[in-house]
Amino acid sequence: MIKYVVRRLLLLPVVVLGATIIVFVTVRVVPGDPALAAVGFWSGKEQVELARKLLRLDLPIHIQYFLWLSDVFRGDLGKSFFSYKPVSEELIRRLPITAELSFFALIVGISIGIPAGVISAVKRGSFYDKIARFFGVFGFSIAEFWLGMMLVIIFAVMMPLLPPGGYVELSEDPIRHLRGMILPSLSLGLPIAAIYSRMTRSSMLEVLMQDYIRTARAKGLYERMVIYKHALRNAFIPLITILGMNIGYLMSGAVLIETIFGLPGVGSYLYEAIISRDFPIIQGTVLVIALIFVLSNLLVDITYSLIDPRIRHGKEE
Repeated sequence: MIKYVVRRLLLLPVVVLGATIIVFVTVRVVPGDPALAAVGFWSGKEQVELARKLLRLDLPIHIQYFLWLSDVFRGDLGKSFFSYKPVSEELIRRLPITAELSFFALIVGISIGIPAGVISAVKRGSFYDKIARFFGVFGFSIAEFWLGMMLVIIFAVMMPLLPPGGYVELSEDPIRHLRGMILPSLSLGLPIAAIYSRMTRSSMLEVLMQDYIRTARAKGLYERMVIYKHALRNAFIPLITILGMNIGYLMSGAVLIETIFGLPGVGSYLYEAIISRDFPIIQGTVLVIALIFVLSNLLVDITYSLIDPRIRHGKEE
């Protein structure tokens, strides 16, 4: 187990550095001049050249990368080309908002998806099973930004029950804050619920066909005890792996959801930076997202190995 964790920790910086290199190169090959955008399109050539030097854009790309990387090791993610605010400070301020949105979305996904999948498996072939399977396919297929816009139209325009967007600090007004998080959380969480519903159903059906389940039923145990004490506990194991993948989905989905609902989180911060080609923000945000994704997957793998020792032994071999 320790060897496996050490190997994963050694691979962690390689994965993160690989992600930063790809983004670093990609944003620089896209047409457009960020130096010109930073000083204004009405500026003269000399001002643009001066801005390019100040922003280190006149250096070879590999030199730019290593200079940026050396700053990162010192805890400096750079400053925005336009607002001149430190990227690290903005990320610290915005990250709790994205974390809260992701947490609520995950709660929506788990609380809807797992019960739907369990009931669908137990009542296989029933009308409810058909509805749950349709929800699993449809929910997995729709885009979260389209779902977000539909929810706004239904619950904020046609039936004005919830705010269509905006953000209110929790300390300012807890009720308005929570009401404002409902639609974004549903937009991001319902597709996750569809994934959990499909995976839970598949896992439960596989477990229900095992010999020990038939033995438990033959002993006369109550069906509820067979389902919830024996079957569901073992069906949960494959679902743990989805949790790690969902972290990446939540971070990518937050980019559009936060933009649609006007939430000042990391996702909308990255979206605005991409539109304006603000290199330091893009690079710093991707670095943080990559770290979160890799660390969360490492934690999920460790948890998975602790729950099922067979996996741990297989990986160590």
